[in-house]
Amino acid sequence: MNVYADHAATTPMRACAKEAMLEALEDFGNPSSIHSAGRLAAMRMESARKEVAELLNCRPSEIYFTSGGTEADNWALRAAKYGTGDVVASAFEHHAIIHTLEAMERENARRAELVKPERDGIIDPERVRREVSQYTNLVTIMAANNEVGTIQPIEEIGREIRKAGGKSTVFHTDAVQAVGHIPVDVQKMGIDMLSLSAHKFGGPRGVGALYCRTGISLDPLLFGGGQERGHRPGTENTPGIVAMAVAMREACENMGRAAAKTRELRDRLIRRIREISGSYIHGSLEKRLPGNINCSFAGVEGEAVVIMLDLAGVCVSSGSACTSGTGEPSHALTAMGLSRRDAYGAIRITLAETNTEAEVDYIADQLAEIVRKLRG
Repeated sequence: MNVYADHAATTPMRACAKEAMLEALEDFGNPSSIHSAGRLAAMRMESARKEVAELLNCRPSEIYFTSGGTEADNWALRAAKYGTGDVVASAFEHHAIIHTLEAMERENARRAELVKPERDGIIDPERVRREVSQYTNLVTIMAANNEVGTIQPIEEIGREIRKAGGKSTVFHTDAVQAVGHIPVDVQKMGIDMLSLSAHKFGGPRGVGALYCRTGISLDPLLFGGGQERGHRPGTENTPGIVAMAVAMREACENMGRAAAKTRELRDRLIRRIREISGSYIHGSLEKRLPGNINCSFAGVEGEAVVIMLDLAGVCVSSGSACTSGTGEPSHALTAMGLSRRDAYGAIRITLAETNTEAEVDYIADQLAEIVRKLRG
């Protein structure tokens, strides 16, 4: 049996997104051209912008298309004009955030304060508030963690930032793992900037978006043409943008049903995993993305489990796909208090509504056998 259980890394394209992309490929005009072919491409792109804005509850003029979540994260941190003050972030952000902050510190001595998550993988809003001062110009906390799947109290964190006197503090969230899977409303949640990526909810790879609230001055990260209202040069990926909007619409409209089914599959697999002696589930079970399971087995190395599962036809990961093969344990798990040794043992299984009970049972059976062999 072949089972794909690594949906946090990437998702298969939805049929509706493929169809929309193929249709948009026929309208090959450059959306910056003033002739009819260009105007048609521009109309498709602006319709997609309105769609994404509506789903996030913001204005179309606040949506900027990017090549994905990593570019959006870099842009949010580097290009927004919030001065050279301090930054507050969680210690288990995606490396697109962590590595950008490290580079910014090296370049201009800008200090970044990292707030550690609790042992259950949740960021305490009060701990964030204690780090915010009059010198804090930016807070960035991910909406849902990409490794352990914990959903952060973003709305409450936003309120605590304002309470701490950070009225001018820009609040950014990396919502790459959240959009299309849990409700995201930038107005309700008090978010100033947000990053998303299409391939995490059934859209194509290589396209994403940055939401930037009106009033925040945004410098370009790149230089060249005048696309995206002069903020993001380069000919827009019109087919990808159109497909992203269609995939996002379907994901959001079917969110409740998909989440309920995925949660049932996840809980079924967790029950089976707990039957294996020396097994551990990392992160909160209540405040967690519907399909995420991050687990480890005493005395067993996670990478070995991933390889043996792959040989059995099951695709999972040992952490973020962006850092696999680095030889380093998960920074997310060590930030949560796990030892390096325990973090090396973790694997990440991420299910979707397209998985089946038979596939879940197959994963569980293979895991039990693999752990037995490795311990032997």
